[in-house]
Amino acid sequence: MAQETTTRTTPQPKPTLHNGHETPVVRNAPAPKARRRSGSGLWLWLVAILALVGVGYYYFYYLPKSVQTTASAGGPAPTGDAVRVVTATATKGDIGVYLTGLGAVTSLYTDTIQSRVSGQLMKVLFTEGQMVKVGDPLVLIDTRPYDAQLAQYVAQKEHDQALLDNANIDLQRYQTLWKQDSISEQTLAAQIALVKEDQGTVDSDQAQIDATKLNITYCNITAPISGRVGLRLVDPGNYVQSTSTSGLLVIVQVQPITVIFTIAEDNVPEVMAKLNAGQTLTVEAYERSGFTHKLATGQLLTTDNQIDPSTGTLKLKASFPNTDNALFPNQFVNVKLLVDTKKNVILLPMAAIQHGNQGAFVYVVDTDSNTVSLKTVIVGTTALDGSNAEITSGISEGDVVVTDGVDKLQDGSKIIMTQPGAAGSTNAPAATPPASIGSGS
Repeated sequence: MAQETTTRTTPQPKPTLHNGHETPVVRNAPAPKARRRSGSGLWLWLVAILALVGVGYYYFYYLPKSVQTTASAGGPAPTGDAVRVVTATATKGDIGVYLTGLGAVTSLYTDTIQSRVSGQLMKVLFTEGQMVKVGDPLVLIDTRPYDAQLAQYVAQKEHDQALLDNANIDLQRYQTLWKQDSISEQTLAAQIALVKEDQGTVDSDQAQIDATKLNITYCNITAPISGRVGLRLVDPGNYVQSTSTSGLLVIVQVQPITVIFTIAEDNVPEVMAKLNAGQTLTVEAYERSGFTHKLATGQLLTTDNQIDPSTGTLKLKASFPNTDNALFPNQFVNVKLLVDTKKNVILLPMAAIQHGNQGAFVYVVDTDSNTVSLKTVIVGTTALDGSNAEITSGISEGDVVVTDGVDKLQDGSKIIMTQPGAAGSTNAPAATPPASIGSGS
């Protein structure tokens, strides 16, 4: 008996009518549950990636910025073990108030020695660079032509003097005869005129003799001022002329010597008030590289009579003894003009003063607990050499402050005080004696 095979056929949905039209039926559409599962997995991946980005931003960008800002403001920083620091003590002393400017060394007198006569240069009696005094011989010019000329003028004078003597004898005879009424008055007057004429000739001869003697003196050139001789400009044997403008040598006075420098017009009233009161202002000259090597100390002489409108500065002149020849003509120098001295003020090393958003501050040490506290200060006058500064507010005399190791401190940090140069320090400068500030050292 044959077995019957039955095939079950799934009934297909019939198309529905919509506005009289059939709506097609979609067959084999994906199951809704499968779509929801795939979408939720994608969202989980997106959330995880965003979380990683947020964590990375916090640790690599926001956290370092936050720590850096807090440290620069002097606020809390990550704590750790006790920090090794170098300290200094606030002291009282004097500090100078200076005006600075760039100046040039200028000689009081600079003489270019020229020949006043023409002739052959016979001898050079100086050494280049030699220090000479007034009257020291420098150059000798050939005097023989002037000696011969002098002899000629002397002989001419003797001849004219003889004529004058003879005219005087005749005049005396004519005067006697005129009194005896033996000659006319006209003859006497003519003889008187002749005597005067001969006298004028003799006087002219004497003038020529004096001029020639002066030229002979000019042949022996001496130093008109005391100073340093420069390089020789003419060699022996050359013929020099009085009309030449190049000169034979140059002498400059170097003891004393002056420095001309400038200050800003805003500082002029302060300086003029001191000068008008009769005060002597100290001036210090330093090398042009800075205010580290002092060359000389002098006094302010005077000021110019007007301000330069193109630069807004006023020229001042100071005098220096220059006994050691430290200043050289036309040398450029840095100048410090002491206009005031603040006495008995609080002084601190510049290394102790820090700057943040709240202004200047220092770390003051509590020696009992070996901790530091942050204190804001007001800085007044600062030493030009950068060593010390005046503190007008914030600390008192005797306070101990940190000068080295401040970058590792926070308010309340524990410290270990060490000496400059010891392990853990960077050889920060200790407090400089206040007296050196006032003297400009």
